[in-house]
Amino acid sequence: MSEDNRTLPYPESGQDHPTLVIPGERAAGPRLRWPWVLLVVVVVVAALAVAAELLARSILPGVVRSTVIEQLQLPQDQQLDVEADGILLPQLIAGRLDDLHLSTDRVTVEGVTGAADVTATGVPLRGGELGGVTGTVRIDESQFAALLSDAEVPIDSVSFAEPDAVVSGTVPVLGMSVPLSLTVTPSVAGGDLTLSPKAVAIGGVEVDADQVRSTLGSLGEQLTRTWTVCIADRLPAGVVLTGLEVVGTEAVIDVDVDGAIVTEETLRDRGACPRD
Repeated sequence: MSEDNRTLPYPESGQDHPTLVIPGERAAGPRLRWPWVLLVVVVVVAALAVAAELLARSILPGVVRSTVIEQLQLPQDQQLDVEADGILLPQLIAGRLDDLHLSTDRVTVEGVTGAADVTATGVPLRGGELGGVTGTVRIDESQFAALLSDAEVPIDSVSFAEPDAVVSGTVPVLGMSVPLSLTVTPSVAGGDLTLSPKAVAIGGVEVDADQVRSTLGSLGEQLTRTWTVCIADRLPAGVVLTGLEVVGTEAVIDVDVDGAIVTEETLRDRGACPRD
């Protein structure tokens, strides 16, 4: 065999032999699994958070409803819808709800029956004052007439003619009871109901305001001036009327509630009206 084509000797046994690595390929090894593990953990945590949120939303309305019914001494079957805004879990952890809405189509409080929508903000879950409470109460003609039971002129009935109300009753004229009808615009001033007369009808005949005053004297003066009706003695001291308007067949009354009403008993007691 020629010198140019010599066969190389086999390596001696026991020697280490380096592995030949082909350019462009990597040695086989275990695959990295941690991104998949992280993804599974995130999915599980998200599922648990959703389940906890759904659980909180299913439990909270019942707890709030029971508390309101107990505090206001309402019937156990009272219809009351409760809804909280936002994601509940962070609010529950912080111990305060941002916004809580309560509504009912029919409720009787302090002898007045109507529909109510109330929004409470900054509701503490571990005691303390509310951030604030506003609400709207809608009552029909008969309930509005009940609110006017202490008006200066006897009122037998009320009918609505948006944006006004027509109040009817009787007044004594020359020893006789004469039917009276007043068209008034209801509103609120200083927490009291006010009725501003727009038209007067006596015995079914519309009469000019000046003629009413000249004919009926002090009674005429009383009929044609703005009436003020205080109902503070029929409401908790912490509840104040802020607005009133006639919409369709209902009187829509706006109220504002002192946030301390949940901690101060005096605000839950009935208010008072000035007496002459």
